Amino acid sequence: MTMIGIETILTNQVVSALAASTFYFFTYLSFVRLLRYPRNWFLPSLPASLTTGVLAALTILLVSLSPDGIELPTLAISTGFILVLFYIIAAPAIAFQPASRQVEFLAKHGDYAGLWLIGPALLAALAISNIKLQALLSIAMAIELSWFVRLRWADRRRQPYPLENIDLSVLKTQAKGSLEAFRRHNGIRELMLSNGNVNWYGCGKGTSPCPFNLYVNRLGLNTAPCCREHMKDLSCYIAASLGEMGVVHWLEGGSLLGAVRENGTLIDWEDDIDISVLLDDEMTWDRLVDGLAQRGARDGYYVDAFEKKGLVSISFDPPKRWPFRWERNRYRGEIRADIAIYRKAISCEKAVLERQSEKGAMPNTESGGFGVPQEIILPTSTVSFVDREFSCPNQPEAYLHILYGDFRKVEYTYIDASAVNTRTQANTVDTCQRDS
Repeated sequence: MTMIGIETILTNQVVSALAASTFYFFTYLSFVRLLRYPRNWFLPSLPASLTTGVLAALTILLVSLSPDGIELPTLAISTGFILVLFYIIAAPAIAFQPASRQVEFLAKHGDYAGLWLIGPALLAALAISNIKLQALLSIAMAIELSWFVRLRWADRRRQPYPLENIDLSVLKTQAKGSLEAFRRHNGIRELMLSNGNVNWYGCGKGTSPCPFNLYVNRLGLNTAPCCREHMKDLSCYIAASLGEMGVVHWLEGGSLLGAVRENGTLIDWEDDIDISVLLDDEMTWDRLVDGLAQRGARDGYYVDAFEKKGLVSISFDPPKRWPFRWERNRYRGEIRADIAIYRKAISCEKAVLERQSEKGAMPNTESGGFGVPQEIILPTSTVSFVDREFSCPNQPEAYLHILYGDFRKVEYTYIDASAVNTRTQANTVDTCQRDS
């Protein structure tokens, strides 16, 4: 940027306002793209973090700089405003992991929490006569209003699903008998109570996902019927895609646990689909990701890849065009499948299949990864899961024993301790009903 260009930005009010708005807009896009990492339980990469940090610093510098130097009040307000707003925006992604009450509160109201800054933004714009600051505040609030309106408009397409049997039993147990009070206290907009009927206004392709990392992991409810239905569709779609591509794959983790322990169904509180694939010289990382990305773009599934972590994430929601492509990272929930990458390796002079990320109690390999004996997985077998046959490890029970030990024992993984006791009571009632 030349000195003449900088002088023009500093002295021409229209150009100054446009420049401030543009810099904030691209900072915002870079930041919401960065949120893909905590949504997948990873720390953000250094290059992505630096990009967002530099854009934010340049935005604040541009807004605060005048022909007479740095305006300290403007510097303080623009810095504080961006930090607070970005903290609010990040809360739903951070809350994918166990989080503080403050983060949980912001995440629960993530579709409109950014609008709480309209009042402070208006006061700041009136107090400081700086058109660049006013432009930054205006574009930020316009983006937040657009986010809120688009979510509410899309969610008009939600459809009712009746809550029955164990789903309703778990809900009543966690609500301790008062469904309406439980719904209000936890802000469960999807739960509709009318004339004794209990319905769940479920998500779909054109809506935001149900925030079931709140409802399942924090409140101890069953996965909503709409989300279970979409998980079944997603798992079948991925298995078919991998089969078409000739990729060796198998059910992993909780999905395999459902297939073996739950007689081919999803675990009642399942929050994702787990599938693993084997890469080799022929089926490389690039070939796998390109094939899945092309199919996802064609069929309406969002594909995200993390090569250093050995993970491909495929989400039920469709990919969107720029500039809305990365705003999906602001959702509280997500219906997705995690595809873990395995490669053949030798550890302690034994043939193993090795992955980069930790899974259950899977032991470490000599190279620092995590692996299982090759003969437990290959050649793959099949198992019934969600009403169709899926590839699975050659010895599925031995595989589950490595991951979970006594896998027949029900463990409420990721569910808050405060909800586990009532969750156990509901499960005991359901077991008696199923056995009778």
